[in-house]
Amino acid sequence: MSSSGGRRPLIAANWKMHLLRADVEAFCRILGEGLGTPVAQVVLFPSHPLLSSASWAIGAHAPGVALGGQDLHPEDHGAFTGDVAGPQLRDAGCSWVLCGHSERRRDHGESDDLVGRKVAAAERAGLIPLLCIGERREERHSGKTFSVLERQLAAGLVSRPSRFAIAYEPVWAIGTGETATPEIAAETHVFLRRRLSALYGERIASQTRLVYGGSVTPVNAAELYRSAEVDGFLVGGASLDAGKFLDILGVSGSA
Repeated sequence: MSSSGGRRPLIAANWKMHLLRADVEAFCRILGEGLGTPVAQVVLFPSHPLLSSASWAIGAHAPGVALGGQDLHPEDHGAFTGDVAGPQLRDAGCSWVLCGHSERRRDHGESDDLVGRKVAAAERAGLIPLLCIGERREERHSGKTFSVLERQLAAGLVSRPSRFAIAYEPVWAIGTGETATPEIAAETHVFLRRRLSALYGERIASQTRLVYGGSVTPVNAAELYRSAEVDGFLVGGASLDAGKFLDILGVSGSA
């Protein structure tokens, strides 16, 4: 099945700072054997040293699966030790890149302005940015959820990229054992689609995929996906296990 409005489901695996080359090959082999012809668009986001191995393993075992980078620098080249440029990601086989993940904002102090510049850099490199936005626990408890999301959305899309997707990451539900209820996820995604309509117009808003990224597991994925406003998932810990990831893909009719 597809999500509401004819949008193709998007299921992404963010491996963060996990796995080694042998793990990547084993994962892609199991994924390819269980995936068949996917209904969803599947994207793997390994850490940068694993991009070459993941590109090979996808080609060998799971054709049709896309590759993405976990981050990029806002400049296309330069003296920025330890960073990676959009053209380098593209050259490594990436078609996607994460921008503004909650852990980058938290651990590296990434501002809304910097995230917007990274989205622009992704566009220049021919990469599709998956813009991550979400509120912290104290922001939710103080009733600031929608104002935070509106600010992050507007800043992230200030360059008006032609292609993008949005991942809603309720930071209070990541790694805490808490999960947003389907009602919270649906309410938030409705708000985001309305803001997209105000920024881009109804046609773009209706076509943009909004995925949920707050501690997704095979247990809660089915319930969350019942909402017509949830177009897929950005999966963290559960994506390290190919079997669990296939179970989540099965929710969208892909496995």
